Amino acid sequence: MTTTPERTRSVPSVPPGSPRPARRRRSPIPLRTKVLGLPLLAVVAFLVLVPAGFIVLAAFSSDVPRPGSAGLSFTMDNLRVLVADGVLVAALNSVLIAAGATVLALLIGGALAFAAARTDARGRGFLYLIGLMPLFLPSYVGALAWSILGSPGAGLINVGFRDLGINGPVVDVYTLGGVVVVMAMYYAPYAFLMIHSSMTLMNPDLEDAAGVHGGSTWRTIRSVTLPLSLPAILGSGLLIFVLVFENFPVSQVLATPGGIDTLPTFIYKLMNSSPSRGNEAAVIAIVLVAVVVAITWMQRRYLAKRSFTTVSGKGVKPRTIRLGRWRTPVLLAALAYFVLSIVLPLLALLLSAVRSSPYMRSFGSLFETGAIDITSFADAVTSDGFLGAATNSVTVSVAAAAVGTALAFAVGYVVYRTRSWGRGALEGVSMIPLAIPHVVLGIGLLWTWLVMPVPVYGTLWVLVIGFVAVQMPQGFRGIASAIRATDRDLEDSAVMLGARRPRAVVRITLPLMRVAVLSTFLLLLMLSMRELTVPLFLYTSDTEILSIAIYDQFENGGALREASATALVYCAIMFLLSYLPRRFGAGPGGHSA
Repeated sequence: MTTTPERTRSVPSVPPGSPRPARRRRSPIPLRTKVLGLPLLAVVAFLVLVPAGFIVLAAFSSDVPRPGSAGLSFTMDNLRVLVADGVLVAALNSVLIAAGATVLALLIGGALAFAAARTDARGRGFLYLIGLMPLFLPSYVGALAWSILGSPGAGLINVGFRDLGINGPVVDVYTLGGVVVVMAMYYAPYAFLMIHSSMTLMNPDLEDAAGVHGGSTWRTIRSVTLPLSLPAILGSGLLIFVLVFENFPVSQVLATPGGIDTLPTFIYKLMNSSPSRGNEAAVIAIVLVAVVVAITWMQRRYLAKRSFTTVSGKGVKPRTIRLGRWRTPVLLAALAYFVLSIVLPLLALLLSAVRSSPYMRSFGSLFETGAIDITSFADAVTSDGFLGAATNSVTVSVAAAAVGTALAFAVGYVVYRTRSWGRGALEGVSMIPLAIPHVVLGIGLLWTWLVMPVPVYGTLWVLVIGFVAVQMPQGFRGIASAIRATDRDLEDSAVMLGARRPRAVVRITLPLMRVAVLSTFLLLLMLSMRELTVPLFLYTSDTEILSIAIYDQFENGGALREASATALVYCAIMFLLSYLPRRFGAGPGGHSA
């Protein structure tokens, strides 16, 4: 019988009391897996942090970044803009508009969500659609339509009142109140979505217990239902506040004509002054980011101290509250919101598109010979400007959605399926654009690609890069939730049977996540189609897209008919894109996968 050398090898004895030699263990994680996320972290950090870094650099420099110069002459003089005339007023206006619109949007969206999810209101399915539909109309298109409806001089609503013998501007959207109402109408769907989801999933046990102990319906709602919905209410409120606070297009369309400055419009004004005051704009931009970050931190700190768990493993059937005689009034109130947010704006755009004259003193003039001319639609869609802008929009949006989805999948896979170094940093950097207003990120992207020795500025590629950077959080969250919900056993089984990991991901994991990947692609496609603020800083005459074309036509004023016709075609495209996720998101048999 032979003995193997390993079995006969003697073990060296360790003298008593001496420290045992450290055992060298082989790491179970290969080095290539550990470094897998580092190149990805470098790419995402370059997309997000470099533009933000240029903003900080410009705020403390005497020159703005330009080709051949990054602006490294440091100075603190730019901080004087914080005490300049108009800055404090612009900041106060921003806070007032954001706070007012947030409260009103929560009331509209929360009431609609409660009626659709927890009551026996008439037409609950229609109420759900009413809560969602304004989400698919870009807020700046709604603002443009409301400028046609509610301007104090020639607004269609005021023209109608004059026809009834009521003189004077009855409606004026160029005021703080007008801006607040329009903002609230188009951001209420965010509150509706989050609060409706919370109320649908809520376990009814606590509400039943309140009823058993004598609590009335309204006291149960006030003491149990609303407190349990607090995370959704606060979360949607924070999201709406931030979105309104950083909103540039609606403020530019409605607040600026009324002489009301907000921080985003003040930044835009500084950038477009002659000479451009980019360094001071960067200081204001940092203030804008600081406010957004502080509000986000306070909200998370408040919610972290409480528990709101109401969903368990048991089946959930939320209580339905009977409205009695209020069923019809609730439906009428929802219809009023639908008319104000969708029907009236679209009718205003249609009327503006088919009128021969841009000015109208009375609705009776519409019945005069030649007052209506529907050729504006043909003129708009056959013009060189529309065809070029539409082609650019589709090209940029499809490319940005494809690249953004691929990048989001790679980031989500590395963060949740590997043990690579820097996973936490990769997730954190991917979410940073949520805290940076688009007007700020747009300026940072402009300076980044002016300075970089890569001939990208002036091409469609810079718009693609900008859209991917801005929409990184939405893409990552869409993919991450699907990855976390997908079991990895099948992928690991394929690897154990000899398949290489990339092949297993492509042949098994990706098909399992087909619906989530396609939904993320379509979401990013729709967001890219409606984006206005970032391309406003990056486009040139050769790279104009549809949102910019509509904005420019309205700003010029002389092309109101063409602008209205183009906006309606644009809305039709947006409604089509909103339909595609449901069409392709359905699995076999029409059920959602």
